[in-house]
Amino acid sequence: FTTEISYDDNGDCPDIPTDCVILNNQCFSVNYADCTIRWGLYESAKRFVGWPIVPGFDVAGTIEAVSCRPSGEDDDYGVSPPKFQKGDCVFGCTLFGAYSNRILVPVNQLRKIPKGISTEQAAGLPAVSLTALYALSLAGYLPQTVTMNQGGHSYSNNSILIHSAAGGVGSILVQMSKILGLGPIVGVVGNTSKVESAKQLGCDFVIDKSRQDLWKKAIEIMPDGYKTIMDANGVSTLQQSYDHLAATGRLIVFGFHSNLPLGTDSLNPLEWIKMANKMKKMPAFDPMHLTVANKAVLGFNLSFFANEERLVGELFDHICSWLEDGLLTCPSIATFHMEDIGDAHRLIQSGSSVGKIVVKC
Repeated sequence: FTTEISYDDNGDCPDIPTDCVILNNQCFSVNYADCTIRWGLYESAKRFVGWPIVPGFDVAGTIEAVSCRPSGEDDDYGVSPPKFQKGDCVFGCTLFGAYSNRILVPVNQLRKIPKGISTEQAAGLPAVSLTALYALSLAGYLPQTVTMNQGGHSYSNNSILIHSAAGGVGSILVQMSKILGLGPIVGVVGNTSKVESAKQLGCDFVIDKSRQDLWKKAIEIMPDGYKTIMDANGVSTLQQSYDHLAATGRLIVFGFHSNLPLGTDSLNPLEWIKMANKMKKMPAFDPMHLTVANKAVLGFNLSFFANEERLVGELFDHICSWLEDGLLTCPSIATFHMEDIGDAHRLIQSGSSVGKIVVKC
């Protein structure tokens, strides 16, 4: 989809809203959500955009144009937006539309790319790092809490189990957990080839569920259960994840990969039947049992956070500070070109990818 944009004699674009810029997009990342958008199964995409739709959340490139209209110092939420100029190298998030060469993006959703990080690496960071940090905040590990007493939380149990620890969100969760002083950090991977990657990211223990009994090994490491379990798997692990929480433990849910087809380009009637059967097996958490067991289940999806500008901005600023300080690094990157976008989708659907998949425009 294209839109004609008019420029004045000075190269400015008076039609740009004061809170937006035009981004010359050089790279975007591929998330599993993009596959579900393509299948028509992503709720926020259906609710806010409809069909047809351009997928994608992560962008990185240079500012092509800024608004030449006067603006106030603060936005509607009392937050001073970032100030950009033409030519600034930036990265950030869009609510869909990232699979594009040029995009109109709100400035609050962009930040300058920190020194030492390539455009490809920057494109792989926003969605997964924001997801990881918000997940940890739901778990009770707010960054400001840890800054005050590094590694010395008031909890008696700081253990965390992270499913898909070598994937996009998982690889960032492992690093952030290490920064926040959590431990032991137990990473779960689905393939032996991913074990070493998870260890290098900072896992204290790695469970290879292709060779080990996942929950038997998890109990061996933490017999009394885990303070936090991060689960984007869905039906295949949700109930067991809940069962292996410690008292006062929190299960954080941000995806349902196992509910969806694996390695399938398109949906057929058989896949729809399989998905329906999996939905019937989804666990239901009884509020009375949650109370007696002192456990919590919390879920979220960042694509519904359009009105949470202050929250997302603060998370993004904290991520940038960790990147600038060298505490947080970009996960490994598999790079594709735009004409090979189909191969990129097939790779992420296969479940064999490590780190992030990035496409050059």
